[in-house]
Amino acid sequence: MRFPDLRRCIAAPVGEATGAAEGRHERLLRELESGQRRAAYPNDEGHWQVDTELKREILDAFRTSEVRSMPTWGPCFDKSAFPPRRLERKSGVRLVPGGSAIRRGAHVAPGVVVMPPAYINVGAWVGEGTMIDSHALVGSCAQIGCRVHLSAGVQVGGVLEPVSARPVVIEDDVFVGGLCGLFEGILVRRGAVIAAGVTLTASTPLHDLVHRRIHRREVPAGAVVVPGCRPASGEWAAEAGLGVQTPIIVKYRDPSTDGATALEDALR
Repeated sequence: MRFPDLRRCIAAPVGEATGAAEGRHERLLRELESGQRRAAYPNDEGHWQVDTELKREILDAFRTSEVRSMPTWGPCFDKSAFPPRRLERKSGVRLVPGGSAIRRGAHVAPGVVVMPPAYINVGAWVGEGTMIDSHALVGSCAQIGCRVHLSAGVQVGGVLEPVSARPVVIEDDVFVGGLCGLFEGILVRRGAVIAAGVTLTASTPLHDLVHRRIHRREVPAGAVVVPGCRPASGEWAAEAGLGVQTPIIVKYRDPSTDGATALEDALR
């Protein structure tokens, strides 16, 4: 496989955008940042729908913009269509100094706290009162609900392409423990608790000890998920005593869980 020469990509502009195109792009950014448009949204039945046209517009902006120097942000080079976003005090967002960045085209609601260093990519949607802790990533088009806690080191993968693919979705009042990884369009339903170190992908089987079933691509509402293991398949694996990591639902939220994961208003 041959890759393009990055130096040529930087040096050669794709083409000057017309005033109309610039206006459409600015409108797209404002609609995303205001939350008016979302890469994915819940319908009346609680199913998440993907806005394929919106994702296509974001991809088109990447394709038709050039890589430029951004001296205000240090020795940085990026697509001109999606520079770092500059928040104002009236936004109600607390962006703590120390190296965090929010890209243009990301919606960050009032009451959100971003601890450094953290990164929120284009197309992401972050609801009111959410805490994004240090070294956390909110990937492109990821949908994060209200009053969510993303602990230190959490990686929320984004899904920008293919355009029909659902991005990672975390609904309201979810607690995600440190160093968790949520990828490939995983849906975490309201009020779930993900313990530190859990990794979930589209192919990860989630064993529910309470209801004796296996979930895929979705964490049920209120589920408490912890790291676990299961025996690896095969005779040799059995002889060697090998196991495979797997997340496990050990219970569903109760008052003791609520107390352990309560958000502290003073921090906000």
